[in-house]
Amino acid sequence: MFKRYRNLLNELVAKNVKLKYRNSWLGIFWSFLEPLLNMIVLSVVFNGIFNRDNAEVICYPVYLFTGRMVFSFFRDSTKKAMMSFRANQSIIKKVYVPKYMYPVSGILSNFVTFSISLLCLACIMAFFKITGISNGHAIDLTWKVLLFWIPILICLILSIGVGLILSIMQVYFRDIEYIFNVAMSLMFYTVPILYSLKTIKTEWMVVLIKLNPLYSIIELFRQCVLYGPNSILSWYMIAYSLAFSVLVLFIGMLIFNWKSDDIVYHL
Repeated sequence: MFKRYRNLLNELVAKNVKLKYRNSWLGIFWSFLEPLLNMIVLSVVFNGIFNRDNAEVICYPVYLFTGRMVFSFFRDSTKKAMMSFRANQSIIKKVYVPKYMYPVSGILSNFVTFSISLLCLACIMAFFKITGISNGHAIDLTWKVLLFWIPILICLILSIGVGLILSIMQVYFRDIEYIFNVAMSLMFYTVPILYSLKTIKTEWMVVLIKLNPLYSIIELFRQCVLYGPNSILSWYMIAYSLAFSVLVLFIGMLIFNWKSDDIVYHL
């Protein structure tokens, strides 16, 4: 079935990307510029607060950028999937298309913009490496950078699983959109994006943060592109985050297959 509707999926992804930057002068270039500007602002505001006594952070702007770009991909993808049935309800009521196309295309369209952010990350790291302006720490890329796709793939699996669940929930419970926004704001500050986990002194909070698979995904991404030759890729984090993400995807598929045929009556 996927091969049969592959062209349609590509069209939906392209449509989502175009709609996101419709009537914008810079268009898709904002996918490059927006994370860069956010990194600059957040680095200026929080560098002195969170990085003052944090020797393990190699280069705070890059540390911040890597965490935020992975988090933003998860947040934006799941929100796009959550709202996909509402956004396409006129099409859903008139034309038969496999329902999974809508949330999945929303997630994949965000993956396109995320890929542009990767280009932005490469430019930022090249800038700090060439100029040497990196909080006294060298940017030292190793062969582990070739493994960056592992945490990204895990994040994509997790996003699809959560997105399928939220897309169904939003049809029956519209307030989930507002709960989601609050939950994502809370998660942004509870997952070590602005700060290092070593700055947390309360043991139970450390355990709670580590239970969040998004923490493992972000740390794995940093281990690949940022931490240098002395860091070791955590196979425990890979196993835990992958197992958690696959489980969520399985649950999401079960819920989606159970309820997706009825959503047209509730739109």
